[in-house]
Amino acid sequence: MKKSFLVTTLVTFLPLISFSAEPSAFGAGDLDSSSPYGLTSNEKSILETKKNLHKIVVKSNNQANRVDSLRERIDGLQTIIESLSLKSHKNKIALQNINSKIYKDINNSSEYEKRLSKFTQNNKEDIDKLKLVITELSSLISTINSSYITKKEFTKLVDDVNRFKGLMAKELKGSSTSSSISKVSKLDKMESAQVAKDAKKFFDKKYYTKAIEYYTHLIEKNYKPARAHYMIGEMKFKRKNYAEAISYFKKSASLYSKASYMPSLMYHTAVSMDETGDIKNAKAFYNGLINKYPDSKFTKDARVKLSLIE
Repeated sequence: MKKSFLVTTLVTFLPLISFSAEPSAFGAGDLDSSSPYGLTSNEKSILETKKNLHKIVVKSNNQANRVDSLRERIDGLQTIIESLSLKSHKNKIALQNINSKIYKDINNSSEYEKRLSKFTQNNKEDIDKLKLVITELSSLISTINSSYITKKEFTKLVDDVNRFKGLMAKELKGSSTSSSISKVSKLDKMESAQVAKDAKKFFDKKYYTKAIEYYTHLIEKNYKPARAHYMIGEMKFKRKNYAEAISYFKKSASLYSKASYMPSLMYHTAVSMDETGDIKNAKAFYNGLINKYPDSKFTKDARVKLSLIE
């Protein structure tokens, strides 16, 4: 009961965030996709755990069906055994009756031998059937022992479920930035506009660690979150952390798809996908940038990149 309860209570969900009329590649981070891409480290862990749990669910369902089948076979064998037992009992009574008659009529000895031979043959056949039944039962027991979920596998399933619940709880709090531990700092005492100015200064000086801290604070305060996500995405991109860059770009675009930095966002998204081997969606973004922003300074580079992968 515990095994089926753990398996059937698993719930997995991460919504697909679409990006207006832009290429569908902004489904990055969609764990329900057949080929997920643009995953954060947390999303990758969730995806791997989902795969492991799915294997256990499939195995558990197969074993449940197998056990039901075995139960039916065992019920059938029990019926045969009961029938043979009853038959054996009747044969024993018949033999006793014949023994009592033999003393009454010694001339009937030939008939006695004939009937005795018949009953002996019937008993031999019944014994052979019982041997087959015992062999079948032994085979069923071996099948159950070899195929059923072991205690070690069940313990691992429990650990995977608990780990999965932990990952989902963390993911549902938001992106990795919004789930950062809040702490009282000088940023809480500053105006958000000033924090934004200082964050941009840190970015321009390439003090990315400090800039990310400031932009993360702005996201937590919901102050121009689209730009803050974009800026963190840019820093992730510059650090060649392409999977996380895609995740931040996706969030930024979902919040505000008409921002002035959209050409840069689309180009860097395409490059990030290109670098992570997601050629299909990289092409979609290069073409989307060329078609939507033909006069952008990124369009020329997009054409070059596109020519290299086509």
